[in-house]
Amino acid sequence: MKPIVAGREPVTATEFVELALGIDLELFTGSPTESVMDRAARLDVAREVLADLWESDPETAAYAEGLMRALPLKQSHPTGRRARRAAVRRPLRERAAVAA
Repeated sequence: MKPIVAGREPVTATEFVELALGIDLELFTGSPTESVMDRAARLDVAREVLADLWESDPETAAYAEGLMRALPLKQSHPTGRRARRAAVRRPLRERAAVAA
């Protein structure tokens, strides 16, 4: 038996959910490669879509809101720790001249 949703055959579970609910999951979950500006824009659109969903389909809206509250995907921004750089050591005389 083939699972067919909206006349299409989903390949993955994620695609099945997207076809069954009619929403793009990435809109609510994000992408690991999105920038801070892209994330802000995506969340603005997601909030507008969510507001419309609450009026038309509260059950799907609750699911989408849960996706937004779930832990975000791994973000590409640094964790607050500085990257370790290979330091080029200057002779002591050069360091003293730079400091003066």
